[in-house]
Amino acid sequence: MSERILQQASFNPKVKTYWLINWIIISSITLFGIPLLIISIPLVLFFCSRSLKAMSATLLERKLVVKRGIFFKVEKSIPLEKITDVAMSQGPIMRIFDLYALSFETAGQSGPGALVSLTGINGAAEFREAILQQKDNMTISPKAKQYSEASVEDGTSDLAELKDSVKRIEAMLAEMLAAKKN
Repeated sequence: MSERILQQASFNPKVKTYWLINWIIISSITLFGIPLLIISIPLVLFFCSRSLKAMSATLLERKLVVKRGIFFKVEKSIPLEKITDVAMSQGPIMRIFDLYALSFETAGQSGPGALVSLTGINGAAEFREAILQQKDNMTISPKAKQYSEASVEDGTSDLAELKDSVKRIEAMLAEMLAAKKN
């Protein structure tokens, strides 16, 4: 059974520059990293491009599928009903490039922190809302959904059924009281 794709995430190319700046900052802090900057900058740019091309996030009807990796490909399928939090964060360097990171935490996850974190999704807030909306759509029980659809089709509602039931009970009580008096 193949699931329908609801939304496919795209990634902002500015994320490569963000990763490069992070690498330069980390290399500058360490003494041995400074002389290696000349060699490492072209390598980091190359691997950032490859890494960005290998990343994908797809929202399906029942799960979120995240793929990443250059040498070691990783694919994670996260059932939507297991997602407990979708955090959206933005650090000071990310703010310069208008980038956000989405972090997904799940029920039953071992250890603190996010199970999956994705940086640089275009329209991160909209993608987050789509995930949360689909998760909410799944939490409506099939029986409740079927009942609400049936009541809309018949033109009846729960309140109208309760009202009719109370009227029948009142009528039965009135008949019993009248029969008891006679």
